Amino acid sequence: MNKVYGSAKAALDGLLFDGMLIAAGGFGLCGIPELLIDALVASQVKDITVASNNCGVDGFGLGKLLDTRQIKKMLSSYVGENAEFMRQYLSGELELEFNPQGTLAERMRAGGCGIPGFYTKTGVGTVIAEGKDVRNWNGQDYILEEGIFADLSIVKAWKADTTGNAIFRKTARNFNPPAAMCGKVCVMEVEEIVEPGTLDPDHIHLPGIYVHRLIQGEHEKRIEQRTVRKREEA
Repeated sequence: MNKVYGSAKAALDGLLFDGMLIAAGGFGLCGIPELLIDALVASQVKDITVASNNCGVDGFGLGKLLDTRQIKKMLSSYVGENAEFMRQYLSGELELEFNPQGTLAERMRAGGCGIPGFYTKTGVGTVIAEGKDVRNWNGQDYILEEGIFADLSIVKAWKADTTGNAIFRKTARNFNPPAAMCGKVCVMEVEEIVEPGTLDPDHIHLPGIYVHRLIQGEHEKRIEQRTVRKREEA
């Protein structure tokens, strides 16, 4: 089966519908599926729920989908770099379900493994626990968190072979693999596509069985917070 598509638009063809749940990989602006996000903006799909560590920044990454009002709800752990996100949430235009960062990653991984739910101590005694089942083991309370089963996963890898076996670079490895696993269909964009057998099996982070469609493209790779050290006095 050919998994390689010529463009992000072609790779998303037939997969989008209003009200869908999308799991998006990336950490801040590192390892985000920029090309697929642009294709989502162009598609005008609406009322979507997005599960992602954050929502990009104003005017870039998932922030573009906020600008076009295509996102109805976010499942996120961090929203601090996006003024439009804050404005829409505080005005009641955007729903938000906060997740501790590790919980969000595990909810994605659990969905990818077919696990409907798990218990964790994270969030016990806070607003995170409101309305959730609480169980006690060995004198400690745990809350039930549900696995995420997305209609679509969009992720970004550094390199992949034509069957979808993928390698992620550094921080981009944090959320991309679990996001890829939890979607009914996973579309992945990469910087380089190679032939099967080129990648060392011991270096593969995501098996191709999770990847259904694949594109290659150029990426902007913005820096979220550009800082430098002050020049030392001579």
